[in-house]
Amino acid sequence: MTKTNAGRFFEDYAVGDVITHAVPRTIKMGERALYHALYPARHALHSSDQFAQSCGLPFSPLDDLVTFHTVFGKTVPDVSLNAVANLGYAEGRWITSLWPGDTITATSEVIGVKQNSNGKSGVVWVRTTGRNQHSEELMSYVRWVMVRKRGEGPAPEAVIPELAKAVSAQDLVIPKGLDFTNYDFALAGEPHRLSDYSVGEVIDHVDGVTIEEAEHMLATRLWQNTAKVHFDATNRPDGKRLIYGGHVISLARALSFNGLANAQMIVALSGGAHANPCFAGDTVRAWSEVLDIAETPAPGVGAIRLRLVATKGETGVLRGEDGKYAPEVLLDLDYWALMPV
Repeated sequence: MTKTNAGRFFEDYAVGDVITHAVPRTIKMGERALYHALYPARHALHSSDQFAQSCGLPFSPLDDLVTFHTVFGKTVPDVSLNAVANLGYAEGRWITSLWPGDTITATSEVIGVKQNSNGKSGVVWVRTTGRNQHSEELMSYVRWVMVRKRGEGPAPEAVIPELAKAVSAQDLVIPKGLDFTNYDFALAGEPHRLSDYSVGEVIDHVDGVTIEEAEHMLATRLWQNTAKVHFDATNRPDGKRLIYGGHVISLARALSFNGLANAQMIVALSGGAHANPCFAGDTVRAWSEVLDIAETPAPGVGAIRLRLVATKGETGVLRGEDGKYAPEVLLDLDYWALMPV
């Protein structure tokens, strides 16, 4: 008998299974320092205790994507260790802020399975929930991933979950005490408030970042993401290590500061797709499209729904004439953020 774990294959998933993920992780200021070292992250609310306090919070919370990456990393050994690709996200919501010293745990429920026509892999849908040490829900989201089969035997009966096309503005959770009434636009870095944006507007974030192998590997290890495609160059026919999709998400979000510096907190993830693979040496640029604008009950706080696109190509180009993603598009992310009105 072997004591090592080869990871789950497609046949190992059944709708209704609940997976408790190892290992709990306590997040401190070291994670913030590493996050800001890896990405040009500059949003003021996640950078300064004093700025956060002026906005009604006790001090600066960890970046919302630190929560996402840590929770995601917990799930990899059980969900995507034998993944071919991570395909998409839906119904994501940030419920409770992550504070230095919090300990994160995660569970996932299998909500869908479908074998691919080639009979060698299948798609698994899971709803993942991250919690803190008080059992409070930090965030939850659905993702689906293509997983290799162990063999050529029978597969589970197909179950495809029905997912909401978008998170409603009414379902956004606003952090307790958040108040943008006395928001300091000068310290935040840009003068643009919610009323300065309009639905349909496209924002070119101008800058680009060339991805280095070392940075990607550091990020993937930081979030304890053990997926073989990110580490083992022999795991793909082309002999390349696939860049972790979350690395691209954080790079694009950081690049969006130029034009969206006041989109301070991510509170929902309506949808997302890793459109094409990303590899070391690729130069990533970003652009955003305003999809919706909404009011919230918090004083001075509005919500903006954005499409964030990471690309190796031109601003505004998303799909070809065939309706498929253009080959240079790496990421298509639909999210809600909080912004002063």
